Amino acid sequence: MDEDEIVGYVTAYLKKKGFTQTEKVFQEEFQHNKNTTTTVEPDIANHLQALSQLETGPARFHDGYSGLRTWTYSSLDLYKHELLRVLYPVFIHCFMDLVAKGHIQEARNFFNAFREDHEMMHLRDLQKLEGVLTPTHLEEMEFAHSLRQSKFNIKICEYSYELLLQHLHRTQSTTILGIINEHINFQVSPGQPSLISDDPEAVTLSGSSQDAANRINQKEIHWGLLEDSIEERLEKAGALLSDSEKGDGEAKEGENDESKKRSIEVGKQGSSVKKVKKDKGGSATGKNAKPEVNTVPAAPRVKPELSLPIISTEVEHSILDDLRNRVQLSSVALPSVSFYTFINTHNSLSCSSISHDGSLVAGGFSDSSLKVWDMAKLGQQPTSSSQGENDTSQNEQVLGQSGGKRQYTLFQGHSGPVYAASFSPVGDFILSSSADSTIRLWSTKLNANLVCYKGHNYPVWDVQFSPVGHYFASSSHDRTARVWSMDRIQPLRIMAGHLSDVDCVQWHVNCNYIATGSSDKTVRLWDVQSGECVRVFVGHRGMILALAMSPDGRYMASGDEDGTIMMWDLSSGRCLTPLIGHTSCVWSLAFSSEGSMLASGSADSSVKLWDVNTSTKVSRTEEKSGNTNRLRSLKTLPTKSTPVSSLRFSRRNLLFAAGALAKNG
Repeated sequence: MDEDEIVGYVTAYLKKKGFTQTEKVFQEEFQHNKNTTTTVEPDIANHLQALSQLETGPARFHDGYSGLRTWTYSSLDLYKHELLRVLYPVFIHCFMDLVAKGHIQEARNFFNAFREDHEMMHLRDLQKLEGVLTPTHLEEMEFAHSLRQSKFNIKICEYSYELLLQHLHRTQSTTILGIINEHINFQVSPGQPSLISDDPEAVTLSGSSQDAANRINQKEIHWGLLEDSIEERLEKAGALLSDSEKGDGEAKEGENDESKKRSIEVGKQGSSVKKVKKDKGGSATGKNAKPEVNTVPAAPRVKPELSLPIISTEVEHSILDDLRNRVQLSSVALPSVSFYTFINTHNSLSCSSISHDGSLVAGGFSDSSLKVWDMAKLGQQPTSSSQGENDTSQNEQVLGQSGGKRQYTLFQGHSGPVYAASFSPVGDFILSSSADSTIRLWSTKLNANLVCYKGHNYPVWDVQFSPVGHYFASSSHDRTARVWSMDRIQPLRIMAGHLSDVDCVQWHVNCNYIATGSSDKTVRLWDVQSGECVRVFVGHRGMILALAMSPDGRYMASGDEDGTIMMWDLSSGRCLTPLIGHTSCVWSLAFSSEGSMLASGSADSSVKLWDVNTSTKVSRTEEKSGNTNRLRSLKTLPTKSTPVSSLRFSRRNLLFAAGALAKNG
């Protein structure tokens, strides 16, 4: 490259950037030194030539990304899954840079040419970016603006990072290098790349929103169980009760269940644990459960922030009886499952719910009706299938297609599809939420609507009774969650902070917190007393459709539309492990009564059982071993053709599930 060409490149660059004074000084110096013999180093000349070529037009973005893409896909499999993480940030910033520079048509061509690479993982993000048509949209659209202002954090091993730098240096791809420097932070780790490609923290977005989430997650939360709860009273009276029951001739199976119960809840008392071990004797199930139970510290006790309702003696005795006779689950002792199938619903079933003891099953329909089946009455009929035909008959028997009589209670009052239903802990009340933006409270004893709660401005996607009843929480299209009490028609608290629909809501077992899952791909934990967000959980790649809290309040599970389930530690706000296995939306999650097992129900017509203890333990050492077998799926229970819409473990650890039969083909 001769001297005149270099001067031309530099002058054109300065003029394009508006550096008129610098250009003038440069021309003067050039004229002054024109007679002086100078040589230009080859490296500098090459860089200047590359810079001049990059300033020629929008094709540099297409060529730069295409070259990086080709090189990445041709890399060794050992490093490819880490290098592929770089493509998505580079893709969206190439597109947005083209739009920002006014090359609208070139931006659309670039977007359409390479969008297929990212549709599987980032379909919703791409659908939002499709609406960016002018530079003004980049500033007005919240999602695009946040991407421009934030950086991607990408986990990558040291050798993969070196390979990437060598490629960029070899190809002189300064456009791509500029995007990477400006918009990507690499978290380089020594050693070989991790074998786990589904790490939820492999690619995260940093910036003002992420910094705010980190600050929120520093807040202290009290995740333990309530003081003076029924479980605690059973724990204190456990020895006396078991002795008296032995005197009355109680069955040995009941004694074993009682001792197992005490082994979990009295784990912090050494003397009690020793006594339980003696009581277990040669119980095979007890031996299998011992190692897992003893390694988990007992949950702390916390005071309630809400005024809790008084539980009647009759109800308390019923709960105590269930807890004494609870079946201890383990990897070799899986739960029995009772599945309720809705037939002839004509795709009108919007939601389903099951009472705590499985005696009542509710279905919400798109014709604005809520129907409740009593399983005891269904058992007396010639056939015992739940029938969901559309009709206006009230509270009595309805003739089915097969000629058998179906019995259910019909609740009418909503003026839009019913999206969620929730039974009270005792089963004497049921809540329903609807597209008409209202929540209704129904009495299953009186078969009547008692209250209509109005507060949300848009459809209410979910409603859930608290574990103690009386209070309930709702979530809506208006991006808020609200806490209510049965005796007030206005909400007690409004939780606002999500950037999109709040699709699901779940109470913490101590009733001091509620969790919300949103279409903005985050889960938030809220303090009920203050209405303040105390945790933000980031890592899902799709909208969150289901939440569940572990019985000790230590963990939370969340399921999204992609079929991914994540297990979170509430105290730290970190994801312990992703549970991969479902091929479609996860619609329901439920922990077993002692928390050792998680059940998930999906639109892929299956129920999966997961070993919680193994998953949470092994994931702590996964970073060293890189072992993908840390996820322990115990069993997959497929249905014939019934997507699973709701799950619930009874207090005795019987698993209830429900869904509507889908037509094949």
